[in-house]
Amino acid sequence: MSKLTPFHVAVPVYDLEESRNFYREVLGCSEGRSSDHWTDFNLYGHQFVIHLKPRPAEKAEHHFNPVDGHDVPVPHYGVVLEWDEWHKLEERLRSHNIKFVIEPYIRFKGLPGEQATLFFLDPSGNALEFKSFKDFGQLFAV
Repeated sequence: MSKLTPFHVAVPVYDLEESRNFYREVLGCSEGRSSDHWTDFNLYGHQFVIHLKPRPAEKAEHHFNPVDGHDVPVPHYGVVLEWDEWHKLEERLRSHNIKFVIEPYIRFKGLPGEQATLFFLDPSGNALEFKSFKDFGQLFAV
């Protein structure tokens, strides 16, 4: 694998202050530049931006695809973490009483691509997945 560079992703949020607090306090992201309509965060070394977006008149339902016996929300985003860092995040989320969409577990156990994974929603309903591999060589295993 070539050297990884930071990704940039921007997601919509309905309440900028509530979301700033969530990403800063719950996920532990350091805050960067901001305005009245957006805020940059350092999400495990990646440039993650929340942008204020008016709440839609009708609540959009999540779409789910089956993966390993679970309904995975689509779209979702997140970071592949080192094994110990993933477990620290799981503990942090539990300490903040975060409700999981998919509880932390080992996916594809004993198969190529075995990984730890967990899913939860931010205050605006954006789905996040954080995962880890004991062997990063399994990241793209088939």
